[in-house]
Amino acid sequence: MFLGHFGVALASKRLAPAVSLGVLVLAAQFLDLLWPVLLLLGVEEVAVTGGTIPLEFVQYPYSHSFLFALIWGGVAAGVFYGVRADRRDAGVVGLLVVSHWMLDLLVHSPDLPLYPGGPLVGFGLWEWPWLAFALEFAILAGGAVVYAWLSESTDRAGTYGLGLFLGLLGLIQIGNAIGPPPESATMVAIVGLLQWLFVGLAFWVDAHRRVSWVDPGA
Repeated sequence: MFLGHFGVALASKRLAPAVSLGVLVLAAQFLDLLWPVLLLLGVEEVAVTGGTIPLEFVQYPYSHSFLFALIWGGVAAGVFYGVRADRRDAGVVGLLVVSHWMLDLLVHSPDLPLYPGGPLVGFGLWEWPWLAFALEFAILAGGAVVYAWLSESTDRAGTYGLGLFLGLLGLIQIGNAIGPPPESATMVAIVGLLQWLFVGLAFWVDAHRRVSWVDPGA
């Protein structure tokens, strides 16, 4: 799952309108931002196989097990609460971290551990590439609609920046679908680290937009 995580981050702005989109994207993508670091350190392992699913996730218990998703979610919520003492927003941030694992569960083959050394699970939607492709874009589109509905641009950067953000995500997804497999596991990790650019871009986009919707229950 790639686009879906960004779609959930965009939609979660409705639950946490005071939180920057950059923070929401960081939380939703945290497991995939941690993963390449652990790959480069040799703590986790991936193999390039080619084929319909070009990667074999050999072992990634500390970034992508359900137990550690819960742990990282708790850490993220705690850190956010320490910076800004808002329980609701901290809860949204923590749940976004866990949501990453839940979305991955839909598309991964049974390779997601429940806990380090534990059973492997996954519904395997990647075995039907076009169905997974459609789901990714549907979640992103839904999140984009929610974000655009409850916020408005304060200048041209807010308008065109959001389009750039969404367009780049879509191009990467298409490139992943039709492009050649990566050359090596090291290249997978390096490309994975580039996802930090989208965190920065999300901060920039959100800085040029303001929330125009008020939560009546807030």
